[in-house]
Amino acid sequence: MTAPVYMFDAADKPSLPAHPVPLIRATGETLKGYGCLVDDPESFEIEITRWPAKGWRPVDEDSGDEGGVAEGIFHSDWRGDVLFGANAAVAGNYVLGWSAADPRTASAETRSAPRRAVYLWHMNYHPDGGQLFFPLDNKPFVVPAALPGDDITPDKVVAFWCDGGQGLYIHADIWHEGVFPVTDSQRFLDRQGKVHARVSCDFGAEFGVYLEVPLPETL
Repeated sequence: MTAPVYMFDAADKPSLPAHPVPLIRATGETLKGYGCLVDDPESFEIEITRWPAKGWRPVDEDSGDEGGVAEGIFHSDWRGDVLFGANAAVAGNYVLGWSAADPRTASAETRSAPRRAVYLWHMNYHPDGGQLFFPLDNKPFVVPAALPGDDITPDKVVAFWCDGGQGLYIHADIWHEGVFPVTDSQRFLDRQGKVHARVSCDFGAEFGVYLEVPLPETL
């Protein structure tokens, strides 16, 4: 597999069928196994995964989890039909998805399609630690997610709708993508493991579909 390219012209992506993703309201109950809701980011601790042992000798218990936490602002911005993400915590820039069912018609200059859904091409997970998205603008947002396991398939993906009053925290190894705002632009405090290991899946290349993630203002 080749490493994913995160910045591109959406219109260069092929036309593919859409796989609908179930939308779930994020609560303490529905997030079990994925993570949790966070009221106060300042008092919340990001989990860091201990470095795995290479052989039968274990890693010393007071070592291997000292890489620390990266922090910055995650910006999610719609430009025309295309949703862009910029994560200052890890100096990352991404095309997260688009609102046109056919990416060949998606324009980053003008809005030609209603934003009822995000058509998602990619997800990843971080084996080195958890990640917190805390909204700074108190607006609803959506985050796609799937439980751990490299044998991910489109039917294993769900999307969590958050009302914007709390942050969303996901454990290490949880498949996810950046944050999807229901408005034109939104900012999030992002905290995650500083090692920032990333394991990716390109759904278009691997399964011949894009994930259709609903984007309602209310739920």
